[in-house]
Amino acid sequence: MPIVRVQEADFDTGRELDALTGGRKDVGALASFTGLVRDANDGSSVSAMTLEHYPGMTEKALEEICREAHQRWRLLDTLVIHRVGALKPGDRIVLVGVTSAHRGDAFAACEFIMDYLKTRAPFWKKEATPQGERWVEARSSDDTAANRWRK
Repeated sequence: MPIVRVQEADFDTGRELDALTGGRKDVGALASFTGLVRDANDGSSVSAMTLEHYPGMTEKALEEICREAHQRWRLLDTLVIHRVGALKPGDRIVLVGVTSAHRGDAFAACEFIMDYLKTRAPFWKKEATPQGERWVEARSSDDTAANRWRK
């Protein structure tokens, strides 16, 4: 069962990944990705970002992405934590952790989860720039990254 949390509070990456492995001796690989809020995007400086989501629907979409990863690779556990609310540059925004007996499965599944999260999970981002607030549009590069996993 994947662990999925959407929350306003920050998280401790080390503590979360330690909990994911939980001292298990069958874990041979732990791959993770931590996303941070950048201070610039599309040629403008960014002073803040606000993330919105559909409670319940977003968690369900993330769980489905993790379940699909478990179907594709031999995984032991998956973890996705995504923050919502007001964030500042440098803040942690997302953590994906994947455990497996072998690194290949863990690396591939971690990248797959992030690529699908960017294209399938219902989040909306609004940036504060010197020109005012703006919604962040979906990027074609995210679709391209996700398309390589399609069967």
